[in-house]
Amino acid sequence: MTTIPSREAQPISVLLRGDPDSLRAWLEHWDSRRLALCLSIILGGAGLYGAAMGYWRAPRQAVFVAIKFPLIIMLTTIGNALLNAMLAPLLGLNLSLRQSFVAVLMSFTIASAILGSFSPLAAFVVWNVPPLSSDVKISTGAYTMIQLMHVAVIAFAGVVANLRLVQLLRQLSRSAAIARRVLFAWLAGNLFLGSQLSWICRPFIGSPGLKVQFLRPDAFHGNFDEAVFRSLTWAFSPD
Repeated sequence: MTTIPSREAQPISVLLRGDPDSLRAWLEHWDSRRLALCLSIILGGAGLYGAAMGYWRAPRQAVFVAIKFPLIIMLTTIGNALLNAMLAPLLGLNLSLRQSFVAVLMSFTIASAILGSFSPLAAFVVWNVPPLSSDVKISTGAYTMIQLMHVAVIAFAGVVANLRLVQLLRQLSRSAAIARRVLFAWLAGNLFLGSQLSWICRPFIGSPGLKVQFLRPDAFHGNFDEAVFRSLTWAFSPD
């Protein structure tokens, strides 16, 4: 006699569906098996997308980014868990530090699964973009467009991952207004901390004029927002 697997027997489906009852059970009854699952999805999904991201520059860069991208996600998770544990009670939702960490980790696990699903598309785009060449204008144009594509995909994955948890926040707070406030604070924290960590650990793609390296000596100079603004200015410049 064939039995139908329960929801709890399909943890990846539970995460991607964002079912509030199941996610709340995870939040209240966390264990090492679920932690290992989340970490493996982050390492796999973010690692695959990172490899596709860095391959345009060089195979060595693909390896570097496959390591750095999951690392940045984990550092952002830890930092935001600390921040959210302080902010959530102020916004009307009483969460412990452990619950804050688990909630943020689940959201990044969902984001990593989405990024992993985008990795074949990103690899296809990178494969068909003109490679690095002696023509600085062609290389800079390709670099800028690839960079903006990655920013859009990563932002999409992050926003969707947080929205999948909004029902859980509503159930925990019993208030749609409180859930929206907490979600906005999480998104703001993810954007601020994640983007700056991304800037410090650059280059992800690898600047065309620089050699391939794991971490630049000037990693703490400038910030992420300046780089995106310059890219947008270049992309929409009439020249």
